[in-house]
Amino acid sequence: MGEDHRMNSPAHHSSPLINAVIVAAGKGERMGTLLPKPFLALAGVPLLIHTVRNLLRSPLITKLVIVVAAEREVFLQDLLERYGPFSVPIGLVHGGRERQDSVRLGLAALDPACEVVVIHDAARPFIAAEIVDRSVAAAVEVGGALVAIPVKDTLKQVDEDNTVLATVPRQSLWLAQTPQTFRVQLIREAHARAVSEGIIATDDAALLERIGAQVKVVRGDPLNFKITTPDDLRLAEAILLKGLGARC
Repeated sequence: MGEDHRMNSPAHHSSPLINAVIVAAGKGERMGTLLPKPFLALAGVPLLIHTVRNLLRSPLITKLVIVVAAEREVFLQDLLERYGPFSVPIGLVHGGRERQDSVRLGLAALDPACEVVVIHDAARPFIAAEIVDRSVAAAVEVGGALVAIPVKDTLKQVDEDNTVLATVPRQSLWLAQTPQTFRVQLIREAHARAVSEGIIATDDAALLERIGAQVKVVRGDPLNFKITTPDDLRLAEAILLKGLGARC
């Protein structure tokens, strides 16, 4: 559908073959802007371009698929031309109704020989290559990997009147981030089962859990937060101004 944007042919990589999917098809209503959040300027550069650049700092990735709303495809192609070239081929596919649908469509566009896929949110621009590489290693080992950070704050369970019902022990609780990385065969099976059973999950790891596959937690990074609100965008700008945004 979209043209490939590449610097040159990818160098030979040891097996398994690893592709990445960036999900950028959402509307981002909580941001309150006309443009979806992946296309908002962050220190003068579209948020999505920061995400692509940092994700591709991992030398393991040989192809990137970006899932985008159909009406934004031409706009995104223009951005890739303007801010490229990039080190690997980039393909574009149209998103679906739900994030889960968009991921499934992205999975269908992977290289035929791809064995491991790294699935990442467009709105997490500060992903570090070292975390990507560790998530790949964990997925190769057990089938699935979930980047997450341990819960630090005290958690309270409340009722509809905001009255505290209980304090929830936090020792074994983690906050999920992306990327979430999987053996391709497993995540495709998990998505197919979800479609056949009418299941919509909040993340891809939950689909793998449903079919009884193992998912290992890989420790993430507080800087790998998801930009959702205008306050998040201002925080991201401050991080870039302090020179912390380019991850290695």
